[in-house]
Amino acid sequence: MSPLIRALEAALFAATQPMSVEAIARHLGQGSAGGGEAAVREGLRELAAHYAGRGVELVERGGRWHFQTAPDLAHLLRPMHEEPRRLTRAATECLAIIAYHEPVSRAEIEAIRGVQTAKGTVDVLMEAGWVRIAGRREVPGRPVIYATTPAFLAEFGLNSRRDLPGIEELRATGLLDPVDEAYDALMGQGPVDPNSEEALRQ
Repeated sequence: MSPLIRALEAALFAATQPMSVEAIARHLGQGSAGGGEAAVREGLRELAAHYAGRGVELVERGGRWHFQTAPDLAHLLRPMHEEPRRLTRAATECLAIIAYHEPVSRAEIEAIRGVQTAKGTVDVLMEAGWVRIAGRREVPGRPVIYATTPAFLAEFGLNSRRDLPGIEELRATGLLDPVDEAYDALMGQGPVDPNSEEALRQ
């Protein structure tokens, strides 16, 4: 094993959070001059191949690298180390909306959900490290917009947002039924509420 590979292994083993190629290169003094980042990237691929199939694997999530327990062995460590994070339904809905529509403002989240969103709901997602402030929308009032983080991808085992389930996959599970019904009702295509003015006129 080359000195660079050993240094990569040591740096990532000691890292408290996933690291990008650029951050690793800076940490190891491998500047961009002389192809330092390219050497680091190649070294990471070699190290990942070395750990493939082992109890601990080196993976890339959202452009950042870290060691993780092999997925088929995660259940062995979960009872000892994992503190389950329970999200409210509102927080789960907000996280899904942000993941699929980012960057998105609070007003846009509320428009999609159809209800107001408490400030604390988004704060919980930010405290978990799954959501970040991505800037401000260039419209009157310049509202804050939110996006997901690499930690979100790592938590859910996604390489990128392209790995999120597609519309057809979600519809097959029945998760989109309430959304479809709400949309149809909004567009005047759904079943008539028996208590609505329209039903009373009929």
